[in-house]
Amino acid sequence: MFLDTVTPQSERDATEAAGRVLGLELQLVEISGPDTFDSAFQAAVSWGAEGLSTRAGRVISPNREKFVALAARYRLPAMYHQSVIVHAGGLMSYGPNFPDLWRRAATYVDKILKGTKPADLPVEQPSRFELLVNLKTAEVLGLKVPPSILDRADEVVE
Repeated sequence: MFLDTVTPQSERDATEAAGRVLGLELQLVEISGPDTFDSAFQAAVSWGAEGLSTRAGRVISPNREKFVALAARYRLPAMYHQSVIVHAGGLMSYGPNFPDLWRRAATYVDKILKGTKPADLPVEQPSRFELLVNLKTAEVLGLKVPPSILDRADEVVE
């Protein structure tokens, strides 16, 4: 799993614990910017990684074209948490629907501007999640996406 250097230790611990429960051998690799991408992919390939997951949106999103190109070059299927990366050529993503989060944030701004104290507003978790699959990328990687995944996908990029 590729993580941002600012990922909290609690999230790292939870990720490793989830891997153990699923019987997966995880390697956590820090990336801090586009200059660290290639060495991270090289390390993953040297460990025999069969795929990767990312939790480094702050680093990957603005550099998504480079990241996606490296994932293709190293032939590593990757799962992201931002749909924008799938539209840039990433294999698949599952995560919150960010436009929905922004709309909901706007209602908070409206309430605050009308006098509600921020401390009086409840903390909300994302309620809409989406699964995207890029079939063009799957084909390039030589993968067949199971129909059960395609049936559940909110969007399939062809």
